[in-house]
Amino acid sequence: MNSLIMAKIQLNGKKVDIKTNYSIFDLLKKYKLLNKKVAIEYNGQIIPKGSFKKKYLKHNDKIEIVHFIGGG
Repeated sequence: MNSLIMAKIQLNGKKVDIKTNYSIFDLLKKYKLLNKKVAIEYNGQIIPKGSFKKKYLKHNDKIEIVHFIGGG
């Protein structure tokens, strides 16, 4: 039996299963976005980069990740 508890969040409009005690930092690491310029909206509020490791995700949270791409 799998004792790992999961939570379901909405990430950029899609339902995603994550482990409990998962932070925004962990989510960015999972999707290889740590070294990218991103903006995070967490349940309708913009989260400062300094809070990524402190903000833990819960069941039914809504996350929007905007990734900035340079160009001209």
